[in-house]
Amino acid sequence: MIKNLNKVKLLVLASALTSTVFAGNPERAGQAGASQLLMNPYGRSAGWAGAGQARSRGIESQFLNIAGTAFTKKTEINFSRTNWLVGSGIFMNSFGITQHVGETGAIGLGIVAINAGKIERTTEDQPEGGLGTFNPSFYNISLSYAKGFSDNIYGGINVKLISEQISDVSARGVAIDAGIQYHTGKMDQIHFGISLKNVGPKMSYKGDGLTNQATVGNSTAFSGQTYDYTISNRSAGFELPALINIGGAYDLYLTKDTVSRLKTHRVTIAANYTSNSFTYDNYCFGLEYSWKDILMLRGGLYTEKYIFTKGNDNLKAQRMTAFTGPTCGATVEIPLGEKKSTFGIDYSYRFTNPFGGVHTFGFRINL
Repeated sequence: MIKNLNKVKLLVLASALTSTVFAGNPERAGQAGASQLLMNPYGRSAGWAGAGQARSRGIESQFLNIAGTAFTKKTEINFSRTNWLVGSGIFMNSFGITQHVGETGAIGLGIVAINAGKIERTTEDQPEGGLGTFNPSFYNISLSYAKGFSDNIYGGINVKLISEQISDVSARGVAIDAGIQYHTGKMDQIHFGISLKNVGPKMSYKGDGLTNQATVGNSTAFSGQTYDYTISNRSAGFELPALINIGGAYDLYLTKDTVSRLKTHRVTIAANYTSNSFTYDNYCFGLEYSWKDILMLRGGLYTEKYIFTKGNDNLKAQRMTAFTGPTCGATVEIPLGEKKSTFGIDYSYRFTNPFGGVHTFGFRINL
């Protein structure tokens, strides 16, 4: 049972973190890695399938569209935990903080850590294991700056440090994100956004795990003597999963308060198109209802090529994602005191097949 679970973990980890092996562009298949950069660790944005990048706010914008961090009023702190593909033993933990600086700027720090659990250690000589376990770890550290250039235009840039490692092999890299948001309309109800993500140089693995010990000798040429030597193998470089997001959103206000800038009931419709360098392009659609920005309910739909294919086994085999489409989530944002500080709790669920979906829990503090 334990060995089977370890095999499942290896398969899921390979699927989640190297999904770019089967690329949308056949000529570039297998050239990308670091696919953990495509895994959304935040509950609020994941609840409507990431469709709201044109309207994203706060620290979650480091994943969707960095320009949204410019809306930080003072200080925002966010913690979240994701059970990735329930049953696989993979978890994501994230921490982020954004701080308002200057008149219209904001700086941010985000840390995402992925834990794949313990996996049985095997070798060519002992393929059944019995040598203990190892624990792969993945970290993304983001440093960002965003600014409002006018009442309508916001932009930002994000630098990410990437780390993948086990005990004797590791890879390090750096990537850059950039994004712009445009908001217009009488009540700023129209939103457009575009973001470029995961642009950076190739990464490669290094470490003692890529070396082998060998022995030569015990022949006439060596006078019966043997010699030990070390073979060092070089890892091929791999590219990062660069992509472009283009999206829009529209706010519908069902009622208006006596002060026009305060809205009681809001319904937001959002859509996003993602052009991936190595995987299928995808479309996301989302719907969110908000009551005074205290209670928010949302749902979404993630779509890509072959995701809804039925009947034809050949087409089913070309499906490249565990996600089956629907997503849902909720937020409770509780006001604290007269300084307009809030404490929020986020939850989202993304449907998958196989495994038991993706659960994300998080909470945030706006000071």
